[in-house]
Amino acid sequence: MESELHSIGELARASGLGVGTLRYYDGAEVLTPAWVDPHTGYRWYRPGQLADARLLARLRRVGLPLAGIRAVLGTGPGSGAARQVLDAHLRRLEDGLADARRELSLIRTMIEQREQPMTTTPTGTRLTVPADGLAAALDAVRFAVSGDPELPSLAGVLFEPDGPVLRLVATDRYRMALAEVPATGTPDQPTAGTIVPTALVDALRALLAADPTQAALTLADGHFRAEVGGHRIEGAALDFDYPDHHALTRLDPQHRIALPAAELRASVETGATRTLPSGPQGTDCAVTVLTLTEDGRLAVAADLGAQQVQVAVNRDFLLDALRAGHPEQLLLELGGPIAPLAIRTPGQTGTFSVLMPVRLPDTV
Repeated sequence: MESELHSIGELARASGLGVGTLRYYDGAEVLTPAWVDPHTGYRWYRPGQLADARLLARLRRVGLPLAGIRAVLGTGPGSGAARQVLDAHLRRLEDGLADARRELSLIRTMIEQREQPMTTTPTGTRLTVPADGLAAALDAVRFAVSGDPELPSLAGVLFEPDGPVLRLVATDRYRMALAEVPATGTPDQPTAGTIVPTALVDALRALLAADPTQAALTLADGHFRAEVGGHRIEGAALDFDYPDHHALTRLDPQHRIALPAAELRASVETGATRTLPSGPQGTDCAVTVLTLTEDGRLAVAADLGAQQVQVAVNRDFLLDALRAGHPEQLLLELGGPIAPLAIRTPGQTGTFSVLMPVRLPDTV
């Protein structure tokens, strides 16, 4: 029998897992040997278990917890359960990375202020906003900030005072997100606004999480300052002209569909996609096609067919927009295959996302 099996040492060398690690996963009932010598206790593995051991090594490398590893190795082929485990783990990693970035941005800003303290208060528009409302607004728009180094004017969030509200805007040209928060001290007429760079935006979000009371903002010429609960962050604003978002956000949709956010997220996550060269810089991306059924319900199209109402969007961008702000209900506004898709939260008229459509080959 031993001639047909791999010894534990052979499996360790072939998979990159240590002998002690293999013993641990045997005890955890994750990767159990095919046969254990009753006299020596030595473990032997089937040749087919080498693939499982190599997969296990990679799952460990990305930090998947033991329960997740057990679930992935234990799922049957074609069930899709393993992919769901991996998708959930990736979301946890992304959330953790976003939290770490916010904390590091705040730490860097605090270090800069300690090394180069500013004693004078910049002159400019001074606003007072509820901290929890500002935090929610940042959560609603942060996903749309551009990370393209060739578009420095979009590497931040536009803070735009407008009468009784402060409007936040972010875009990377493929999508745009807007959110409004009540504000006092805003000028009667809308101003050009201040582009707050991404690092300051993330530092502000971390500061708001520590003290959800009020935030005092100063939007000065080329400078931004925020004071929350006795703490202060400040820095230079981006010296660019921000794209005019007003024309794009005056949409005239033909169809409005209200539905639970969780329901739509599940449909998009499990629904059909097409791979098209429609991502940033023309890279391939997964595209979701939304359509209306005969009874007026929104659905993810399995094939293009002959639906009269359909709009195609980047699947990852769509999921980002659906998760932003963690809404329970959504209101989607569709115009047509070449019209932007608007995603709103009912009751929050000033907070919504706009996704640019992807032109499908059949509609060219």
